[in-house]
Amino acid sequence: MNEPTLHDAPLAFITGASSGIGQALAARFARAGYRLALVARRSEELQAWARAQGFDETRCRVYRADVAEIGEIVAAGQACLAQQGVPEVVIANAGISVGMDTAEHDDLFVMARTFATNNTGMAASFHPFVNAMRARGRGALVGIASVAAIRGLPGHGAYCASKAAVVSYCESLRGELRASGVAVVTLLPGYVDTPLTRENRYRMPFLMSPEAFADQAFAAIEARTSYRVIPWQMGVVARLLRLLPNALFDRVLAGRPRKHRQGEGRA
Repeated sequence: MNEPTLHDAPLAFITGASSGIGQALAARFARAGYRLALVARRSEELQAWARAQGFDETRCRVYRADVAEIGEIVAAGQACLAQQGVPEVVIANAGISVGMDTAEHDDLFVMARTFATNNTGMAASFHPFVNAMRARGRGALVGIASVAAIRGLPGHGAYCASKAAVVSYCESLRGELRASGVAVVTLLPGYVDTPLTRENRYRMPFLMSPEAFADQAFAAIEARTSYRVIPWQMGVVARLLRLLPNALFDRVLAGRPRKHRQGEGRA
């Protein structure tokens, strides 16, 4: 009997893998024996990271794409299929988080870019793989949402709305693929110490490292859990916030610093 080789190892396709959650997920899947197909706009940085881990092309390939550009991310997925085969797991992790003020005209473009990245980019990341996974009868499509999907936060309209849309989109997709053997997993991180959160001007309870998040996310993905808030404590907070009457919710958030807008730093 032939021994399994690296070429037989399952493949994980991960967007936004050059830093933060995406890179931590890549490292976690590599430790579990997966081959990697990694996507980022900053592909040179990602290549350097892969080399530093000792990954050669049989273990890891890097694809440059901006997920907000449909043609680029679809082409990256098609290249992955041609060069590495059908992934076992596709993680649409790439996302942006920028504050907005609806009274500011330029911030309308911030909102458009946020939805192009966080929503259309997610669908475009999944698109190349759906039919191949369905034909094979297994696999997992993983959407990274956020606890910010639960309620709208001041100054955070674009991000909160986009992440709420991720939850609804993944739920719709899960229903569409229910009989196919392809799972859809929705993960809602709380506060994770990444470049997206370090400029935040407000307290971040239950802040966790990307590595700690990746460990819990990996377990949820392997179990094909349909919906998981990480860490669980933030899930409790999110449910309580959802139950608050609007008047009380508004009072709780009164005076909370707004998410910084594009070009602003920490106050």
